[in-house]
Amino acid sequence: MARRLDVTGADGIRLAAWDFTVEGAAREGTAPEGRTPARPPAVSIARQPAAPEDRTRPAGAPAPPPGRARSAAPVLLLHGLMGHAGHWAPAARLLAGGHRTLALDQRGHGASEKPPGGPFTREAYVADAAAVIERLGLAPVTLVGHSMGALTAWQLAAERPDLVHALVICDMRASALGAASQRAWQDWFRGWPAPFPTLEAVHRWFGADDPWVETPNPARGAFFAEVMTERPDGWHPVFDPAQMLTSRETWVHDAHWDSLAQVRCPTLVVRGLDGELGRAEAQEMVRVLPHGAYAEIPDAGHLLHYTHPEAWAEAVDPFLTGVLTT
Repeated sequence: MARRLDVTGADGIRLAAWDFTVEGAAREGTAPEGRTPARPPAVSIARQPAAPEDRTRPAGAPAPPPGRARSAAPVLLLHGLMGHAGHWAPAARLLAGGHRTLALDQRGHGASEKPPGGPFTREAYVADAAAVIERLGLAPVTLVGHSMGALTAWQLAAERPDLVHALVICDMRASALGAASQRAWQDWFRGWPAPFPTLEAVHRWFGADDPWVETPNPARGAFFAEVMTERPDGWHPVFDPAQMLTSRETWVHDAHWDSLAQVRCPTLVVRGLDGELGRAEAQEMVRVLPHGAYAEIPDAGHLLHYTHPEAWAEAVDPFLTGVLTT
């Protein structure tokens, strides 16, 4: 369990953040639960007031594991396109014993607001992350981003070094994907057999029947089942596919090597061996970064933190412990 914090992002947008730390988990409240997709956070989670000033462990809350001091510097997790904060839950709980760990539902995702008129630009996502860090009093924070969230994280680190202490980039490319990639995504969304009659149908389609699935992938089915909501006619995504395409449009056509080179804080680039970030590009990203390091997760794909949380934490935690305790 984690505690919900309601916070205002850029332009007054309403966002939901989640505190996965021992402190947050010990308090009253409900939060996104990994691998429990019966209801998505947008329809099932009770609202809790934000409490940015509350940094102490309440009476009766468990202490950090013996022999491991809690770092004073917090960690903020940013999910990828179509994801939500709950996808971090298994990995976040492995970090929360030694680091204050929070996750954000970004605009258009999860329990956060989905304004019909947007904007869903790179600038908007970066401004939201900056606003959350400032309004929850997290600076200087360590940003951990997956896919699109990783791009948001490193762009913020480049633009506002005063807010970011360290950075972890999970399976996100710096090179442009191109117009053909965007057209493929448009066709993919059109091919969804939504609304889905049951959650089992969601699992089956995204885990096996989706033409983009080369071999059966139950974890992928579970990932998408966690971002579905039930309506009278069946199960729909909690996000608007058109908004996801708009979000993607703002970064898929451009390379982001220049902003990566402007990141001055310690940065770990993590990839799954079967993910979307190739080894050569990942190592070039590390070379471009002024203070870059590299890690890879065997047998993991793009959803490395979701499918292999223990291996992911083993790769990331030493980096976090090093940069947050020195």
